[in-house]
Amino acid sequence: MRIASVIGLPPENVARYEELHANVWPGVLERLRASHITNYSIYRHGDLLFSYFEYSGDDYDADSAAIAADPTTQEWWAVCEPLQRPLEDRADGEWWKQLPEVFHLD
Repeated sequence: MRIASVIGLPPENVARYEELHANVWPGVLERLRASHITNYSIYRHGDLLFSYFEYSGDDYDADSAAIAADPTTQEWWAVCEPLQRPLEDRADGEWWKQLPEVFHLD
């Protein structure tokens, strides 16, 4: 499964956000790997962040819940989320707006 999403990043938060992501906390990375997340990338274009990752597990909902329940990840989100600006047209319950895939070359 491939997941792409987008969120806003105000210009005044770019330096701090990029600084944090240049050295992501090891516990956050460990939890992502344990939840079968691979090839995770975040790109920036102006005031937008675009993320992409691949999921290789068998139960995405359970693995996502494990990430959300992880105390280190919760601390990480508490630092990063105030820097972000969710898009108004995201679905209920989304922080990052998930994007539909319209093309894939395998």
